[in-house]
Amino acid sequence: MHYMKTLLISEIFPPYTGGSGRWFWEIYRQQNHSDYIFAVGEYDDAEEFDKHNNPIKTYRLPLFSEVWGIKSLSGLRYYLQNYRNIRRIIKKEGIARIHCARSLPEAWIALMIKKTLGIPYDCYIHGEDIEMARSSRELSFIVQHALLGADKLICNSHNSVRLLTENWRYRHDQVLIMHPGVDVEEFKPTPYSAVTRKALGWSDRMVILTVSRLQKRKGHDILIQTMPALVEKFPDILYAVVGDGDQFAYLESLVKGLKLEQHVMFMGKVNDDKMIECYQQCDLFVLPNRQVDRDVEGFGMVLVEAQASGKPVIAGDSGGTVETMVVDDTGFVVDCTSTGPLTEVLLKLLENKQLREEMGVKARSHIENNFDWRKLGEKAKQVFNH
Repeated sequence: MHYMKTLLISEIFPPYTGGSGRWFWEIYRQQNHSDYIFAVGEYDDAEEFDKHNNPIKTYRLPLFSEVWGIKSLSGLRYYLQNYRNIRRIIKKEGIARIHCARSLPEAWIALMIKKTLGIPYDCYIHGEDIEMARSSRELSFIVQHALLGADKLICNSHNSVRLLTENWRYRHDQVLIMHPGVDVEEFKPTPYSAVTRKALGWSDRMVILTVSRLQKRKGHDILIQTMPALVEKFPDILYAVVGDGDQFAYLESLVKGLKLEQHVMFMGKVNDDKMIECYQQCDLFVLPNRQVDRDVEGFGMVLVEAQASGKPVIAGDSGGTVETMVVDDTGFVVDCTSTGPLTEVLLKLLENKQLREEMGVKARSHIENNFDWRKLGEKAKQVFNH
């Protein structure tokens, strides 16, 4: 007789670097390890990660697919293959409940399991996931049924609840809110280090940092377009960009066109240690996000990480970013659909070192009090047992 356990299904999971994957990893490792099993995506170095870092029994599955619909043969094959994989794990491990990382594709697999084996499931909602599904009638159909089949919908922000309310059918007693958080022991302020800054290629320049995938909605292009005005005031200023993505070629050409090669540094994907050094050594963190079609920022984990590192933040006024900060106290929320408002706020902070430092201290305190993983791990227990 197996002890009854909960299975988390998530395509995005460490060692892949992505906000939601880190969220799940941090939350579940705070729980009783014997109560959970992971069925997560296959990645390079996954075996190494699981062997050295992962205390929870983990199955690696082919959860990535270019096609999430059910009309095509490849889509049907994808769902059938993973349905069989998950079903085998359920039988072997005595799974009594499923947690789905997203409404698509994970919750559709869970719905198939519920229909055939009667196992209930809960589903995480991130905001951008349910918005993107609305761009297709087929995906909308899948997500609508997946939402209605879930026992609980665990939203990462009040903004995600708003998107559910405006656009989807669900039961109101289903919804719970659970913010992502940060490891405050890992992401913490450190003194200015000339050695670290030199190693990063920054030296003693004033640095604006963005950490995110290079996607259109993240707004790197708007910040790049503000740089000529900033360079006028601060001739040595640098915009450091951590992350990769499909906008790289466009952003690089934008930098060349504005002759900003000396002022914008694309650092690509970096490991966690280097990323934390970037947060700690930058002067100011910016996520200039805006909504593009239905693509919206659900929450903004990087804003939490930057504040934990003692930095003031600036974010676009789209999605759930406002929920990460104390507006005008630890950060600013600004319209990032054009350069004007962003330039104004950037100059205000860049010109006032004392203001940056005061906001940074408040930011650290705000995160310690509200977004520490250990505290959120306790909240998660209550949510899971609700």
